Amino acid sequence: MTCHPDMECIAGLLEQARRIAIDYYRLTGKPLGITGEVGEYEAARLLGLDLAVAREAGYDATDRAGRRLQIKARSIPRTKKLTGQRLGSIDLAKPWDAVLLVLMDELFEPVMIFEADRAAIEAALLRPGSKARNERGALAITKFRSIGRQVWPAP
Repeated sequence: MTCHPDMECIAGLLEQARRIAIDYYRLTGKPLGITGEVGEYEAARLLGLDLAVAREAGYDATDRAGRRLQIKARSIPRTKKLTGQRLGSIDLAKPWDAVLLVLMDELFEPVMIFEADRAAIEAALLRPGSKARNERGALAITKFRSIGRQVWPAP
């Protein structure tokens, strides 16, 4: 895997961040905000992706075929339902080929990863109806799962 020169170092730092974020949530009831970074790392580690440089417009990683992938992540306790949960904004004006959704539990451990291609996402986002979906590019997790496919663990 070539996603970062020192994946072991990053893994160690993210493990520390996970513990701090878990403790912070237990104390305050508020998330610390590391979900996206952990999700990107886990997608790269589990799927063998190359992470893009920080703040790359439109995508977070590339795969071996050179596809540009946006990575969205959500940490949802196993006891909660996915109903009503949404992804972060997906910008159709930016360059990307597919979106990965990394679902993690309350300990920031990956549970499942889904992938949806650009055509399916564009169709879902441009469908008339929801202001959140149409104006902010926010898809419901259940919708994303229905238009995508599970890529990890292998179904």
